Amino acid sequence: MKNRASPPYPASQKELTALGARLRDARLRRQLSMEAVCLKVDMSRPTLYKIENGDPSVAIGYYVEVLRLLGLLEDVSLIAKEDAPGRLLQDESLPRRRRAPRNKPQRGESD
Repeated sequence: MKNRASPPYPASQKELTALGARLRDARLRRQLSMEAVCLKVDMSRPTLYKIENGDPSVAIGYYVEVLRLLGLLEDVSLIAKEDAPGRLLQDESLPRRRRAPRNKPQRGESD
């Protein structure tokens, strides 16, 4: 029995499709055929076809290998680098600093 994953959210699918198109464009700019990429990355042609069409069933490791081959591996380090919503949530959970009560000078002491 085949395990079927639920389809991704439309926004997620849109991003995967755009990523696949960018990878296809990068491959074509370098004048690499699908066969050449498949041989160098050790994947089947249908897998590369799925990547270039943004299929969510392809393992992320294959996407990374194609990026490496195209010389775009540093782009992977940019994924989720700036986590502004997470930092806001973290900052909200930090304890608030409270000042100690100010000591009042006692009678007879000078300021």
